[in-house]
Amino acid sequence: MNSIRKILNQLLNILAGGSFFAMVVLTCWQVLTRYIFKKPSSWSEELVSYLFAWMTLLGSSLVVGERGHMNIPLLMDRVHDSARKLLAIFSEVIACLFAAVILVLGGVQITRLAMGQMTSSLGIAIGFFYIVLPLSGILNIVYTILNIADILKNKDAAKPVNETVRAAVQAGKES
Repeated sequence: MNSIRKILNQLLNILAGGSFFAMVVLTCWQVLTRYIFKKPSSWSEELVSYLFAWMTLLGSSLVVGERGHMNIPLLMDRVHDSARKLLAIFSEVIACLFAAVILVLGGVQITRLAMGQMTSSLGIAIGFFYIVLPLSGILNIVYTILNIADILKNKDAAKPVNETVRAAVQAGKES
């Protein structure tokens, strides 16, 4: 399970980081063409906006993999370990259902609909840029399944948030 998580993390770091790098380069190009050459590049602006969506959705999948999605520490820190574990699993199941219904099913539908529309500057079907929605949904589902498996076999996986943060800070001070 950890090898799957490690491979996915590396792949997503490369894809999200590559999207960010491409956005920086394209934005610099756009500034150069607008203010130096006095002929603005319209395609680069459009591509940057699509790359931003890709970077955001792939980055959000990384957050799901780290169990960094939203939770309520006030509640989690006040309940017993077994209830904390159940709440953690419940949280992952809700995240998985959201990913399946909204990102995968909705993403497939919007991607199909958008395949008939072309981008104004790039001349590419918009659906190709929307493929990230179901892709991100599938990645989120995989991560939530891995997270549930970790919670079930590891007592520390449902540890109170404040304890987890405190342990991470302490480990950082010791190194």
